[in-house]
Amino acid sequence: MIRWIIAFLVIALIAAVLGFGGIAEGAAEIAKIIFYIFIVLFVISIIGRLFRK
Repeated sequence: MIRWIIAFLVIALIAAVLGFGGIAEGAAEIAKIIFYIFIVLFVISIIGRLFRK
């Protein structure tokens, strides 16, 4: 999932440099959404491991 976040951030940066504002904004939004999903799943994983022990 981290690879997807990095990929969309790179796409957003390249699009921004080339002047494609809409594409850059869309890629950045997708990266943010995936990042938040990753954080939620990470916290759930940590909590699950705490309860297993």
